[in-house]
Amino acid sequence: MKRILITGGAGFLGSHLCDRFIKEGYLVIAMDNLITGDLKNIEHLFKLEHFEFYHHDVSKFIHVPGELDYILHFASPASPIDYLKIPIQTLKVGSLGIHNCLGLARVKKARVLIASTSEVYGDPNVHPQPEEYWGNVNPVGPRGVYDEAKRFQEAMTMAYHTYHGLETRIIRIFNTYGPRMRLNDGRVLPAFIGQALRGEDLTMFGDGSQTRSFCYVDDLVEGIYRLLLSDYAQPVNIGNPDEITIKEFGEEIIKLTGTSQKLISLPLPTDDPKQRKPDITKARSILGWEPKVSRAEGLKITYDYFKKFSEKELDISHKQFI
Repeated sequence: MKRILITGGAGFLGSHLCDRFIKEGYLVIAMDNLITGDLKNIEHLFKLEHFEFYHHDVSKFIHVPGELDYILHFASPASPIDYLKIPIQTLKVGSLGIHNCLGLARVKKARVLIASTSEVYGDPNVHPQPEEYWGNVNPVGPRGVYDEAKRFQEAMTMAYHTYHGLETRIIRIFNTYGPRMRLNDGRVLPAFIGQALRGEDLTMFGDGSQTRSFCYVDDLVEGIYRLLLSDYAQPVNIGNPDEITIKEFGEEIIKLTGTSQKLISLPLPTDDPKQRKPDITKARSILGWEPKVSRAEGLKITYDYFKKFSEKELDISHKQFI
């Protein structure tokens, strides 16, 4: 039985990866310090013989007994509200955390796949964004803690690949959504749905002309699975190229939820990307991957998930960090 370590395993994406690799017959070891993850996302797995959980911060030395075949490094705050509140932890998990994972992989002779992000492109001057684009990032701006942590993570991973001959894979993830997102994490989809369910106006930043491309989580997980088992070591974009403005997206959410609230505008955050759309030519040609779930279908599933929340859960404030 293949053994896989998934850091950030109690998070939104990490928990879905745990599900997928359990389904594929792997022994799954999830690791999470629960700073943004939640045990509720993986509690259904605890009864399984082939699942283990380590409550641990990957920024500190990692020890996993026994053999390991694969490591997926998905530990990191991933929403602006989180990484602006805990900037140093965000930088540490993208530097010390990846160093620890790569060191463990070298000892175990395991293959590593790291979760990078479309944020490495910053506020892009090239549209759509291909993997060859080096990006437009402000390293000392408020978002730089996340952007540069991920850029460093890519550089460190590639250094281990070229210098030590380690088997590595790099995925650049574009906006992803689905069940288990935190309603209060500040990202546009859960923010809009939460506001709709609470009877509040939907708040967009700026005039809503900035674009995003939303990929349903099952499609993303399929892309990750294919990339891990591929022979390709360079970065690969995984996302849905179906681009939409935030204003149009808000109108879709209002229609979906059947609410009468309106869209209102707030000031645009510093360095907020104006465009975001993946060029998935490589994913199509190398992995035979492209998204299958339409936005309408994915949004309905996600809305049905959030509709089950109690009033108390809907009213929960943004996560507080010590």
